[in-house]
Amino acid sequence: MTGPMSSISHDLPERIETNEQLEDVLTTPTETLVDAITRIQSPLVILGAGGKMGPTLAVLAKRAADHAGHDLEVVAASRFRNLEARHWLDSRGVVTRVVDAFDPAELSQLPDSSNVVYLVGMKFGTATDPVPTWITNTLGPILTSQRYPGSKVVALSTGNVYALSDASSGGSVESDPLTPLGEYANAAVARERIFQHYASDPKHSNPTVLVRLNYAHDLQYGVLSDIADKVQREQPVSVAMACFNAIWQGDANEIILRCFDFCRSPAMALNVTGPDVYRVRDAALRLGQMLDRQPLLTDQEQTTALLSDSQRMIDLLGRPRVSMDQLTQWVAHWTRIGGATLGKPTHFESRDGRF
Repeated sequence: MTGPMSSISHDLPERIETNEQLEDVLTTPTETLVDAITRIQSPLVILGAGGKMGPTLAVLAKRAADHAGHDLEVVAASRFRNLEARHWLDSRGVVTRVVDAFDPAELSQLPDSSNVVYLVGMKFGTATDPVPTWITNTLGPILTSQRYPGSKVVALSTGNVYALSDASSGGSVESDPLTPLGEYANAAVARERIFQHYASDPKHSNPTVLVRLNYAHDLQYGVLSDIADKVQREQPVSVAMACFNAIWQGDANEIILRCFDFCRSPAMALNVTGPDVYRVRDAALRLGQMLDRQPLLTDQEQTTALLSDSQRMIDLLGRPRVSMDQLTQWVAHWTRIGGATLGKPTHFESRDGRF
């Protein structure tokens, strides 16, 4: 079914007051995405859709297709340990499938698709038990690539694949060597290498974009939320990792979906983050003003940080809609009113690669 686009409100609210409003802002597509979604053939399969980004990504795709009058079935596949996430998706027109991405028999039950978003990954807990992280970040890409030969793949990666860079440099670019510290980051490099192999292997030929994301930010989690929470509770804020990048999750989700236009063999890497380098010190002081607290800053600012240069993303897809200024205002208000959080700190301040 095709038809005219319906109108979409692009006005960003000054504040976000409720979970329902947050979900709406996260899943309202832009006209640019509404146009791009018409180039994605049905069904769109999203693997690992039960995590932090998957639910709103799936609903964003569905809403964009509905606005375009594009008959796109969005299939969200996950173990769905969080049943609320599955019910939320079901109620919004997304088809959910309970699937273990590490079981070839279960993967075979998913519908054939020429467009796959891969969100499966593991990070936290690696320092104490690295084996599950390596299995998750390597076996899943192998089985998915074998299940969907020839399909376009947009695979979530991370800015952690880079080593720390000079904070004054603007961050790592996609051609920089991948020589990070820590087992999580190296397992993430392995995940990329596997997708790169299947993108170039003539037997599979999966045109691929590797999305090196840092750090996606919903009001329920993110670097600014971590800092705001510590400021609010009058807990120390380390400034050793002096700087960071961040991007609104709604913008990151839209970019992920638009990446299908750029899938290629060999695979293309793309840094996805905000264009600004934000100092932890400045963020803490500003949030302190907004929250009427005096931040407790600790440690010495170091000259290196985990930073990504997003110029290639901007050249291909444009700048994110939500600025760091807007995001900071949203986070401060959300913290002040006691908005819900996921209780999952980013641990962005880790300088030794231990998560």
